[in-house]
Amino acid sequence: MNLQLNGALLLEQIRILGELGADPRHGGRTRIALTDAEKAGRDQVVAWMNELGLTVRIDRIGNIFGTLPSSSGEQRAPLMMGSHIDTVTNAGALDGCYGVLAGLAVVRAWRDAGVLPSRPITVAAFTNEEGVRYQPDMMGSLVYAGGLAVDAALDTLGTDGTRLGDELARIGYAGDLEPGAIVPHEYLELHIEQGPVLEAEGLQIGVVENLQGISWQQVTVSGSANHAGTTPTRLRHDAGFVACAAVAEARAIARDSAGTTLATTGCIAFEPNVINVIPRRATFTVDLRDPDESRLCQAEQRFAEVLDRLAQDEGVSVSREQLVRFEPVVFDAGLADAIEASARRLDLSHRRMTSGAGHDAQMIARIAPAAMIFVPSRGGISHNPREHTDDAALIEGAEVLLDVVVRRLS
Repeated sequence: MNLQLNGALLLEQIRILGELGADPRHGGRTRIALTDAEKAGRDQVVAWMNELGLTVRIDRIGNIFGTLPSSSGEQRAPLMMGSHIDTVTNAGALDGCYGVLAGLAVVRAWRDAGVLPSRPITVAAFTNEEGVRYQPDMMGSLVYAGGLAVDAALDTLGTDGTRLGDELARIGYAGDLEPGAIVPHEYLELHIEQGPVLEAEGLQIGVVENLQGISWQQVTVSGSANHAGTTPTRLRHDAGFVACAAVAEARAIARDSAGTTLATTGCIAFEPNVINVIPRRATFTVDLRDPDESRLCQAEQRFAEVLDRLAQDEGVSVSREQLVRFEPVVFDAGLADAIEASARRLDLSHRRMTSGAGHDAQMIARIAPAAMIFVPSRGGISHNPREHTDDAALIEGAEVLLDVVVRRLS
């Protein structure tokens, strides 16, 4: 079957969606989950689904599904493509959005050809993938895959004090479909790499065969505030020092892993946060990642031992809260082989690779065969207004997606 991708329209829709939530002052666009800006993005995506004659359903966590029926009209499990349209603050235009809009481009190719597939095709836009306002991240797909109860997710309080379920209702996306009611036959997600590997190696397509495990924890150190000039070092209970020493030890854990483990502290705060006062309290986050579960567990254990040692040495108390814990994911080998075969048929250079970032695909992999396709990110930059992938590369990725779908449904 010779279906043609309308690459120009795909690029135009990326541009249009990218203008919603645009921030002229700071650059990029900000469409935090369930804000008015994200509602505008949802409305636009649903309008495009309706233009394609898709059956649009919204589930109770706000996930959006647009389905093209099969040629037989049978209610078979659909082949699903998708990602998300919520963003971080001052984001690029591609993260997540590219996967949703490329899914619509694949469906449009069937519509333009005037034919229907052998099984339904569903395009999904999952809720709150970024986890900026409500945690955990990848929430919509996690609920959809049965990893988090929908009522617990709806009761989640945001960083601004709002309740997620109330905000879903406010923007008109509190659907009635039970999460997981549409179980896919297979799931494909096209995404920008958000890393430097493909560009550095001059390759066009990444065949994503696995995804790193992720451990997020928040650490609180309680010490004793005192005068910075009159308190001898040996008599201090310095929460700030302990936090900084722990962050340095996290980097050492990553360094000692020969590059497999990653450790990041993205948030840190001291109290009372005064230049000449020893901090009485420090709160910081640690993000540990590794594609191997045993190594990730080892990193977590070593970091816990570091905290225990520092607490004893410095006479402070330390508490830890696990914010997120996802095991590494190995994607479906058959789908990865199909992606590689399509890249080869289209004469596109490619390689097998690991995803360093979390994606909705890792949640869907719990309930259905799943895999991902990457295209290069210029400079490896993402979550930034300078996020960029060349137009030709965006079209190439969508053409691989289309080729895989056509052959899976032939």
